[in-house]
Amino acid sequence: MLSIENTLLLVVDIQARLMPFINNNEELERKCGIFIKGCRLLDVPILTVQQYTKGLGETMPSLQSALGEFEPVEKITFSCYGDTKFIEKLSEYGKKNIFVIGIESHICVQQTVLDLLENGYNAYVIADCLGSRFETDKHYAEKRMRQAGAIITTAESALFELLKRADHPKRKEIQGLIK
Repeated sequence: MLSIENTLLLVVDIQARLMPFINNNEELERKCGIFIKGCRLLDVPILTVQQYTKGLGETMPSLQSALGEFEPVEKITFSCYGDTKFIEKLSEYGKKNIFVIGIESHICVQQTVLDLLENGYNAYVIADCLGSRFETDKHYAEKRMRQAGAIITTAESALFELLKRADHPKRKEIQGLIK
């Protein structure tokens, strides 16, 4: 069961030089910003990863703003879990439920989710915060991750699942983000 106390958000490779090539990139960037802000409002810790920053650039500026102060984990492996620094950082948080957002769905996101599942984590893939260059790749990545045991959900659904109740003190702020 999802709760604020046992959940972490993983932001995978939403980088400036890659984003222009991603299908529906403006809407994806908007949704990712909303979800990140919602997680921050609810004090869900956030771990951000960047693939080969020298070549693909930094995390998108609008998402850097949404993230606030952060230190990304640099990687060159497709799966985040292939990087020892990432594994160390993830284990420091001690969370079992991992929200996953990012690009590209069928490469780094999918490989990371499969590795998270294999290593005992619960992966919650936020479908409206995933992107690939081609919709077909995203579609089949979601199918494959679901078949492997990931839970596919949406940003709004996940945030309200964390809230649990209409009288949660942060409900109005969350509602304001998603409108």
